[in-house]
Amino acid sequence: MSKKWLVIVVAICALSLLIVGCGQNSQQEEDLSWQNIKDKGEFVIGLDDNFPPMGFRDEKGEIVGFDIDLANEAAKRMGVEVTFKPVEWDGVILSLKSKDIDVIWNGLTITEKRQEEIAFSDVYLEDRQIIVVQNESAINNKKDLAGKVVGLQLGSSSEEALNNDAETAESLEEVRKYGSNAEALMDLETGRIEAVVVDEVAGRYFIAQRPDKYRVLEGEEHFGKESFGVGVRKEDKSFLDELNKAINAMKEDGTAGEICTKWFGEDIITK
Repeated sequence: MSKKWLVIVVAICALSLLIVGCGQNSQQEEDLSWQNIKDKGEFVIGLDDNFPPMGFRDEKGEIVGFDIDLANEAAKRMGVEVTFKPVEWDGVILSLKSKDIDVIWNGLTITEKRQEEIAFSDVYLEDRQIIVVQNESAINNKKDLAGKVVGLQLGSSSEEALNNDAETAESLEEVRKYGSNAEALMDLETGRIEAVVVDEVAGRYFIAQRPDKYRVLEGEEHFGKESFGVGVRKEDKSFLDELNKAINAMKEDGTAGEICTKWFGEDIITK
């Protein structure tokens, strides 16, 4: 083969590889997540429907709560509907990644471990992991938990927060794990366990319902602060962009603050 033809053949091969490569990159970069949501006309939110005041069932069996109101308002602004789908909380990320749901919006704490698997919206609320005990309990600090049985929700950030405090975690007699915070707090009330580690927003809501039964260890007797965000699949970037626009618009015009005041008695939205 002459040098001239060799040069032509090499050039054609290089051009073909370039075209194929560009096509593959275009396919990889194309994100239809928001378009798919619009075409479907809704996005499906996975939640624990026994997590007041974030999301729970009222006396009529309807799902209500702080996050429910926020999600409904966000969907309205985005021009789509929203469907709420109760799931097992310890498997909620798997439900998201398998596309059984489109969103996790239920007091979801942003953690490094979760960020390895999913993407998060901008922060909209900050929280702490508090320790709840019976009103008459002799437990007043984390050191008093030594040798005690402590409850928490399986798969929740409470579990991770407790484990991050190795000294306290190792001092416990047992960590009992429940399907919901409500179950853990019920066992606390009946004396089956001696303390519960729980999200402050949930814990204080329960305490407000039964102030004669529970109290929170005050001061620095907690397991750290954390931030709430909405969880979506990592690849769903265009959908996440639209969701963030709606959430931030709600913050700016005060709607998120009004919803917050309705459920918590004050505006504690993270701006």
